[in-house]
Amino acid sequence: MDKNTITGFVLIAIVLFGFSWFSRPSEEEIRAQRQQDSIAAVTQEKKEIERKQAEAKKLAQAKAALEDSTVLFYSALNGKAQDVVLENEKVALTFSTKGATVNKAVVKNFTDRNGKKDVTLFDGNDQELNYILVAKQMNISTQDLYFTPTAQTKSSVTFVAKAAEGKTLEISYSLGKDYLLSCSIKANGMAGLFDPSQSSININWKDRVRQQEKGFTFENNRSALTYHFSDGSTDYLTETKKYTDEAIEEKTDWIAFKNQFFSAVMISKTDFADNALLTSIPYEKEEIDGYLKQYEAKLKTAFDPSGVTPTQFEFYYGPNDFRLLQSVEEESAFGKDLELERLVYLGWPLLRYINRWFTLYLFDWLRSMAIPMGIVLILITLILKAITFPMVKKSYMSSAKMRVLRPKLDEATKQYDKPEDQMQKQQAMMQLYSEYGVSPLSGCLPMLIQMPIWIAMFNFVPNAIQLRGESFLWMDDLSAYDPILEWGTNIWLIGDHLSLTCILFCVANLLYSWMSMRQQRDQMVGQQAEQMKMMQYMMFLMPLMFFFIFNDYSSGLNFYYFISLFCSAAIMWVLRKTTNEEKLLAILEAKRAENKANPNRKMSGLAARMQAMQKEAEELRKKREELARKNARLRGE
Repeated sequence: MDKNTITGFVLIAIVLFGFSWFSRPSEEEIRAQRQQDSIAAVTQEKKEIERKQAEAKKLAQAKAALEDSTVLFYSALNGKAQDVVLENEKVALTFSTKGATVNKAVVKNFTDRNGKKDVTLFDGNDQELNYILVAKQMNISTQDLYFTPTAQTKSSVTFVAKAAEGKTLEISYSLGKDYLLSCSIKANGMAGLFDPSQSSININWKDRVRQQEKGFTFENNRSALTYHFSDGSTDYLTETKKYTDEAIEEKTDWIAFKNQFFSAVMISKTDFADNALLTSIPYEKEEIDGYLKQYEAKLKTAFDPSGVTPTQFEFYYGPNDFRLLQSVEEESAFGKDLELERLVYLGWPLLRYINRWFTLYLFDWLRSMAIPMGIVLILITLILKAITFPMVKKSYMSSAKMRVLRPKLDEATKQYDKPEDQMQKQQAMMQLYSEYGVSPLSGCLPMLIQMPIWIAMFNFVPNAIQLRGESFLWMDDLSAYDPILEWGTNIWLIGDHLSLTCILFCVANLLYSWMSMRQQRDQMVGQQAEQMKMMQYMMFLMPLMFFFIFNDYSSGLNFYYFISLFCSAAIMWVLRKTTNEEKLLAILEAKRAENKANPNRKMSGLAARMQAMQKEAEELRKKREELARKNARLRGE
């Protein structure tokens, strides 16, 4: 180590030592910091002592409540939970004497996804229902009380919790002939024990919704916490989004914990107050095996502490059957327009009207014949095709007219091949179409009329509980997918299976797309034909996209689309084979001669508007060119 190195190290050491010396805190700063640390430590210790004291006080109060016979519901805070069952031919409900609420609901005459008899909506800890009353001494939570069952029959029971001598809380239940359960909550002799400013009862209802169908994703996307406003409209929390304490600002009269085909519904006679808080948390597949979502509703409704007017509810535990839900409203004692049938989603307003006033009646009529549900879907398809056939034929004939006129269009527009001549080309084509009495858009409009029917069936078939468990041909369950191949792991976009009906639907879609593109290409002229060649590749990608979307959908829906597209392709093939194009051209030539003999004839409304628009565009183009030439001359000068 040389002299310079040693000198450098010495200087660095001096600098570090000097910096440490000058930057160290003074004695006053050290004392102040120690004082702050001491205060913080004392404050933290005080908070910890207060926390422990609060916990000890809470435990002491709870212990005193159990030991002090003067505390409200002293005798009801101790006991042993027992089960009480109410049932009829449709449903079996098990109540627990602790809390006096339903802790198990079984819907009869439906098999579960494992093929076992009856469907269990919830059991044990799957559901919690707690009524909270605000008293002067303490809040009363029914889930903490042990009730005594009295006046028990096969279809009714009254649960009683004793608060003190002559003071009781009663919860009475009565099961109807189907799926409707009536509930009444009444306080006896307790008017002076409640806060006079409190005339409501708080409700906390939780439920983990069980997976009831084979397809997790398909069912989960059709399970939604749904509610009905007192003014008559219905809304729901979006199926795929997570909501935590979502505030509902308007009054509601029922809340439904709904999955695809079954629901648990709570109905209030006096409405639930505004600002209800709703929670919906969807689970990922296999996150919690056998469950779809976590629902919670924090509600409030009227309560009479004097006991003169009981608080009344009705519960529906049953299937989402449109006609059945309509009948429940007639059984209800509340006299409200409940619209429970809205639990069966039939689509947006226009689509809902189609399904409500056409598809449902057609479906009910065919189902009354006691034929297999697969045959019902085929017959619905054929009936719809028969109804729309005149429009389909009109659309096809319009395309055929344009196809036979294509050589004449090519001849009439061959001088307009330059890009800047496209406007003149369009005008020449419209002039020729007008002479022959052909509208290029007349074939499109009838086809658009069929689209609402297609989309309406997209909403109707997956929500028709009548398809649940029904087999047809190779399909074991028309309400679920029909796998021809399954594997254990989930593959992105595909899932864990291949559905046969989805493959058939996509093949039929490919065939129909090819035939449609061929028909449209045959009637295109010039650059339109070239553009159509590019578009056809996009059209052929649609079946592939549909495969990724519909592979997890119900076999009944895929089967309907397969039959529908196959019939459409067959109709198109038959029409093409039975159309005499030479005869059609002769008819068009006769029409042209007739139009030429009548020079004062006006063009049709659509053709006239299109021609007027083209003339305006041409005039605008000429004005722009003239303006450009003037500007060029001015720049030249």
